[in-house]
Amino acid sequence: MTELPSDQPKRRLLHTRHIVCSGYARSDGLFDIEGRMQDTKAHHANLIYKEVAAGGAIHDMRIVVTIDAKLVIRRIEARTEAAPTPSCAEIGAAYASLVGLTIGAGFMKHVKDRLGGSKGCTHLSELLGPIATTAIQTMINMPDGLSPGDGASGVPTPGPAMVDSCHAWRAGGDVVRLMSSGGLSRIVSSARDAG
Repeated sequence: MTELPSDQPKRRLLHTRHIVCSGYARSDGLFDIEGRMQDTKAHHANLIYKEVAAGGAIHDMRIVVTIDAKLVIRRIEARTEAAPTPSCAEIGAAYASLVGLTIGAGFMKHVKDRLGGSKGCTHLSELLGPIATTAIQTMINMPDGLSPGDGASGVPTPGPAMVDSCHAWRAGGDVVRLMSSGGLSRIVSSARDAG
């Protein structure tokens, strides 16, 4: 990140949201995508149910989503380890309603339909966005021996879940055309042969 120009007003840190997501291959052939979200204040916070010292967690929430090679959710566990109210931790089990969904185009709409408003937690539901993109990144270009797709190991094989998930992966676009024609496999093979 570039530094701010010297004539900018001085800033004082008030709040930090830290999100980390990781993808794991499991020994049973499934994949775990784990996300953790933490909110901290740079100052003491006096909340309704508790006080939190500067740097302490206002929110500390985790979700582990177990998916198969087709990005279908097989299991999900949502935990709230720190939150502003005691009732925040009560909603974790509701996230099991996502089992059976495929991560891809329209996934977050399904999350909102099933867990919007009082049916879910705003922060846990928001964490599912980075978890979904981490799941897709986990499945693309895996190391030899772990490729879940039909192509050569190390070649992206994202399948239909990627189509229409964003502008680059739009139906009829260059990326989808290249993937459908097997062109990417030829490009990667040529690069390996030349290397």
